[in-house]
Amino acid sequence: MKLRLLMLGTALVASGAIARADTLRGFTVEDMVSMERVGSPAVSPDATRVVYTVRDTDLAKNRGHTELWMVDLRAAKPVPQRLTSNAASSSDPEWSASGDAVYFLSSRSGSSQVWRLPINGGEATRVTDLALDVDNFRVAPNGERIALSMAVFRDCPDLACTKTRLEKPAQDKTSGKVYDRLFVRHWDTWSDGRNAVLFSAPLDSNGRVSTAPVSLSGSLDGDVPSKPFGDREEYRFSPDGKTIVFSVRIAGKTEAWSTNFDLFSVPAAGGAAPRNLTPDNPAWDAKASYSPDGRTIAYLAMARPGFEADRYQIMLMDVASGAKRKLAQDWDRSPGSIAWSADGKTIVADAEDVGNHRLFAIDAANGKVRALTDQGAIGGFDVRRDTVVYALSNLQSGAQLFSQKLAGGKPVQLTQQNVDKLKDVKFGEFEQFSFAGANGDTVHGYVMKPWNATPGAKYPIAFLVHGGPQGSFGNGWSYRWNPQVYAGAGYATVFIDFHGSTGYGQKFTDSISGDWGGKPLEDLQKGLAAAVAKYSWLDRERSCALGASYGGYMMNWIEGNWPDGFKCIVNHDGVFDTRGMAYSSEEQWFTDWESGGPYYAVPENHERFNPVNFVTKWKTPMLVVQGDLDFRIPTAQALGTFTALQRRGIESKLLVFPDENHWVLKPGNSLLWHHTVLGWLNQHLKP
Repeated sequence: MKLRLLMLGTALVASGAIARADTLRGFTVEDMVSMERVGSPAVSPDATRVVYTVRDTDLAKNRGHTELWMVDLRAAKPVPQRLTSNAASSSDPEWSASGDAVYFLSSRSGSSQVWRLPINGGEATRVTDLALDVDNFRVAPNGERIALSMAVFRDCPDLACTKTRLEKPAQDKTSGKVYDRLFVRHWDTWSDGRNAVLFSAPLDSNGRVSTAPVSLSGSLDGDVPSKPFGDREEYRFSPDGKTIVFSVRIAGKTEAWSTNFDLFSVPAAGGAAPRNLTPDNPAWDAKASYSPDGRTIAYLAMARPGFEADRYQIMLMDVASGAKRKLAQDWDRSPGSIAWSADGKTIVADAEDVGNHRLFAIDAANGKVRALTDQGAIGGFDVRRDTVVYALSNLQSGAQLFSQKLAGGKPVQLTQQNVDKLKDVKFGEFEQFSFAGANGDTVHGYVMKPWNATPGAKYPIAFLVHGGPQGSFGNGWSYRWNPQVYAGAGYATVFIDFHGSTGYGQKFTDSISGDWGGKPLEDLQKGLAAAVAKYSWLDRERSCALGASYGGYMMNWIEGNWPDGFKCIVNHDGVFDTRGMAYSSEEQWFTDWESGGPYYAVPENHERFNPVNFVTKWKTPMLVVQGDLDFRIPTAQALGTFTALQRRGIESKLLVFPDENHWVLKPGNSLLWHHTVLGWLNQHLKP
């Protein structure tokens, strides 16, 4: 506990923002929504400066706003410098090859285009002036070309054709759409027939695009980058700028139940069809990156088709021969992103690890793994020369930027975002614990005290269950499910990384598939009991359970299989009927894998842990929350839950957000969500 308090104290002292004990207060949802959010860093080619984004929140406009900032890494006391200031956001910064300018995305011209800002002074100039929005981009290492992705109709000969076709339905007064394959809709968007296509164009002497971009991936029936969350990490230039490698899943008729992403290479200038580099792997290949000498491609590969939570294995491919080998094969962790060191001897990777999300350095020759960070959660990183800069958060702090030498040494904190704004906030103290869960396996969890906890007192419990289900509720900061909001409202929180969670080895992650209501429920029961036995300040008699997605499924499962466990339940976007889920959720590979096949093939598997079969045992008051744009767990699931509660005469409320998806993202809606949830807890735990 001392280490966790020390980290926050260091940040406070550094800014001179120290509040008197008698003026301290708890953290609120208003605090959380209004916090400035530090984005991923982009380090200059000479590793002397770093550019990053900072998002603030405009409550009046009910949206976030992002600008670019820069820190000089050579300074003894780094002082952030604001680079952009515009009514339109600036995002996705990337350095020019010479380090004299930063490229970024902005809609300040009326559409999303690439802009270029000289670092040593001067106004930003527009790099692209295209008929369509630029969704993401990369600049070649030699500065001669730019790669960019746009949503187009693949049968259109030019960008103007796509723009015209998008305008046609409004002119024709029609809205109907005929589909002949899945996806019909994905995440929160109905398909309109467009694909994310990768283009490239030369940059002229002024660093601008003055010729029509050429399509690089348009001949392939797929999206580059992938939908709904893909970004420029899914394509890279070779060091000489002549080739681009990207990942794509060929859609066809099977896209909705396929995880077969392959790596393709294509000349950066176009003129040749993309070439598949990984046809031998029917599972997921992603995030390819060339070594500094251009001879090797490092990438991430899964082994099992159809399983989105399989372990990502780092692979090395010889560019000349295509030969592949595994790196750090015995390291039982799943990296999220990878980057080469400047000398090509080290690969830097981030991965979840026993309740933390850490940064690691891996020897590219022998696979030896060395940890670069310890406590906290990495949110993004960049490597240049001998320096790595990363965003790091923990359960008591939103992300801040740190720099560190790859060889090791003490990290240097570069930003102090929100320290002054939260100078009078006392955060809840937290601690990780472990216990013997299902099958006697070691399972980990966290507890957090209320902000104003006093010795000898007991506090009501908010029991938080994470989604995924292959995920982790660990030592990181969240702007949606944040234990500090509950701590600030006077609640103790307990959250368990049950069987199926990530960061504990692939066997542990695998163990939930086909067993959604088995070992995880046992872990939750044993974990809560272990926490109550260990921490005398937890009041088991006053506890409510809360969860979203799989956590929401678990709320429905608890209703029928742990009916006397809690005073109340909060269920956000949770599965009510696994049969309906299997036939309506867009990413079919997920329900197929988790139940061992599609519903029509193995109905008994889907029904084994189906909450709808236990409604007669329900009796706990429940608040149901649903985003109507959630196509992952569609609204019918929430309506079914609420209908069952109402028909059973169980105290219940339904909160629906017509304009939110699986997540509640708009600031105003976040405030309403939290106040409704806290009000529900207060009603049942603080009458």
